[in-house]
Amino acid sequence: MIKKAIYPGTFDPMTNGHINSIQRASKLFDTIVVAVAKSAGKSPLFESQERLDMAKQALCEYDNIDVVFFDGLLVDLAKEHKANIVVRGIRSIADFEYESQMAGMNKKMMPALETVFLTTDPDWCDVSSTLVRDIARLGGQVSDFVPHEIEKAILAKVN
Repeated sequence: MIKKAIYPGTFDPMTNGHINSIQRASKLFDTIVVAVAKSAGKSPLFESQERLDMAKQALCEYDNIDVVFFDGLLVDLAKEHKANIVVRGIRSIADFEYESQMAGMNKKMMPALETVFLTTDPDWCDVSSTLVRDIARLGGQVSDFVPHEIEKAILAKVN
């Protein structure tokens, strides 16, 4: 049986923490579908297509990772891609509480959908897309938190 998992997120921008979790998940499952969400209700720095392109570029060296865009319910995406596993990275107790609630609702809508939580590598526990955006907007250095090409895109946006 092929084990296909979805790793969803807005990835605004994709950070080294995201990439680390996705790399680790790619060793556990046959295929990872990295799902770049539209980001309803948020004010993203990057447009959907930009975030999709950056994610594809950051993950292009992995044969078992597909990057797609989605706008809708995660359960619908899981059905479309015939995936029954969602992978989420957990940095803190607050992340766990939110993600646990989301996992429960997804399970109610699609009973076959399982959620697997990966604890974040300690090097990336404090890194979030929001903090990276804020640091960049205030003129700080973000090169330690994102791949070089994403850093260039962030600097082009905030300058």
